[in-house]
Amino acid sequence: MKKRVISAVVMLLISFTCVLLSPVTRVLFFAAAGALCAYEYSKNVEKLDAACTLWVMVSYFVLQSVCVLLKLGMLASVAVFVFCLYLALFSGVIHKKVSGKGALFTLAGLCYPCLLFGVIMSISVCDIWVETLVLGCLATWVCDSFALFGGMLFGKHKVAPDVSPNKTIEGCVCGAVSSVLSGMLVCWLSRFYAPLPMWLCVVTALVASTMGQIGDLAESLMKRMIGVKDFSNLIPGHGGMFDRADSLLFSIPTAYLCLRLAGL
Repeated sequence: MKKRVISAVVMLLISFTCVLLSPVTRVLFFAAAGALCAYEYSKNVEKLDAACTLWVMVSYFVLQSVCVLLKLGMLASVAVFVFCLYLALFSGVIHKKVSGKGALFTLAGLCYPCLLFGVIMSISVCDIWVETLVLGCLATWVCDSFALFGGMLFGKHKVAPDVSPNKTIEGCVCGAVSSVLSGMLVCWLSRFYAPLPMWLCVVTALVASTMGQIGDLAESLMKRMIGVKDFSNLIPGHGGMFDRADSLLFSIPTAYLCLRLAGL
């Protein structure tokens, strides 16, 4: 437990420093995190006797960083993603070790986690990046904590026993309820920056945290398919970067969408 707490504190300090320092450090931080997730993904895919093309996924983050930092717009980002899809397929043609199976896994990796990280990179430099990241991250972290303790105390009915045996419906409900409280907290904090309606904060936190739980299950499905408990041991007590980012990859874009639909 001590190792887990120390790792969490160090991870949060690094994350907060990079995110708050400047738009450039925010984009590069998410690009680096995405590249680490892509590396973990490609190494684990090897357990399925498939060779992913890691350089294609890394190339996506390099090109997407250029698009975001130079503010080239959505069309450029879409063009970069499509270009990397072509590269992924072409890699299966030119590399015998990759072949068709590896090309398909590379395509899957470009969609998840790469594309979602690319979306977060774009969000991190938009006009509502603070509201989006605070709501998405806080709702997810609070939800995860309360879902864990709620499941330990009240858990009886499994959500998806074949995918994540420890997750229970009762735990998920506790997590969802706690996210409402985090939304209320964000509403109160927003008074010092840019006031947000209570209903918007609560609804966004609830929807984002729910999608975060789905993201957690999605990654658990991948780990179950590969046959591993964690994608790596990069972060002591927490697993790999992918294991820490799985929920946020779903919750942050969801929070952004909720805020935009509300007119922000």
